[in-house]
Amino acid sequence: MAPSAILERIRKLESKGVIEAYETRLSPKALGLGLLAFVFVKAENDRVGESKTAQALVNIPEVLEVHHVAGEDCFLVKVRTADTESLGRLLREKFGKISTITSTRSTIVLNTMKETAQLPLEPSGNSRSS
Repeated sequence: MAPSAILERIRKLESKGVIEAYETRLSPKALGLGLLAFVFVKAENDRVGESKTAQALVNIPEVLEVHHVAGEDCFLVKVRTADTESLGRLLREKFGKISTITSTRSTIVLNTMKETAQLPLEPSGNSRSS
């Protein structure tokens, strides 16, 4: 495929919203953010779609992802910090200041076998159009 054809295909995918953004993947350890944790958050007084809790969580720099989940908890939050001490500080000083949060439960990741933002795509021989 010629470079101009590739560029045109990329532009079409961007205009259709298939390609949302471009990012650089940084090494958390090289930046001193070696601790990965998932925090389960329970909150009160939030309506689905109008969540002040979710917006407050999104605004915390250490928070990488916020997911509204079904089940016992309200949110699953992925965070990166330097160590357990900084995780404790994050939970006390930032999560603790969000008045709608009633409780948190944290799971610290010991080892990561796979972490990616890449989506599984169908083989090019399928009828999917782009």
